[in-house]
Amino acid sequence: MIRQDDAQAARVGIVTGAGSGIGRAAALELLRNGWSIALLGRRREPLVEIAHAREFAGRALALPCDVSDARAVAASFDAVVARFGRLDLLFNNAGVGNPPGPFDTWTPAQWRGVVDVNLNGMFFCLQSAFRIMSAQTPRGGRIINNGSLSAWAPRPNSMAYTATKHAVAGLTRCASLDGRALDIAVGQIDVGNAHSALASAMAQGVPQANGELAAEPLIDVEIVGRSVAYMASLPLDANVLFHTVMATKMPFVGRG
Repeated sequence: MIRQDDAQAARVGIVTGAGSGIGRAAALELLRNGWSIALLGRRREPLVEIAHAREFAGRALALPCDVSDARAVAASFDAVVARFGRLDLLFNNAGVGNPPGPFDTWTPAQWRGVVDVNLNGMFFCLQSAFRIMSAQTPRGGRIINNGSLSAWAPRPNSMAYTATKHAVAGLTRCASLDGRALDIAVGQIDVGNAHSALASAMAQGVPQANGELAAEPLIDVEIVGRSVAYMASLPLDANVLFHTVMATKMPFVGRG
């Protein structure tokens, strides 16, 4: 019989974009809750900083990875299984913001740069997680995609980011359906105005739908980390399909 402490220690997750912002907050919260976590991100230094923390000794693995590179993703996921033996959770979080300026000034490379990370990268990670979770024993696991409120309503001049986040909602629905037969639960967290590199400008003032510039309230990114940990804590026969966590007074409901 496996003791509760052992069962907790056996839980293995991957967090992409783990070096900063929402990914870092989620990784730290999961580690504090007893998970073993592989930290994926483009920059090695912030990943190593978490992995070398004494309190997480042996449970945190730093894996520099560009999620837009399908081969790098597959190799990283294989490394997680080689180290920890299985995969119970993917927080599919890595993402980039919009190119600057109006969309009619963007180059094809700027457009593709957002799509490669926010959509292709999320698909590659989802695909690798499905392959592992469907074949392991016990079978199954959980995937949480980072959607954003932009999966539901755009901001001015946000076409690349909004288009990819709308696509993420489609990935979530399809993967949730396809995961049923494989004991894989797939959900999405949609975050509004958490303190991160992508959202820091909100406090200074951002364009509104009526053309005005207005500062918006933000929430502590640790709140998002706790939300991810809650979704991850559920048994596989329960799923949060879409979870919205946002600053109470931000202009989302009624936007426009």
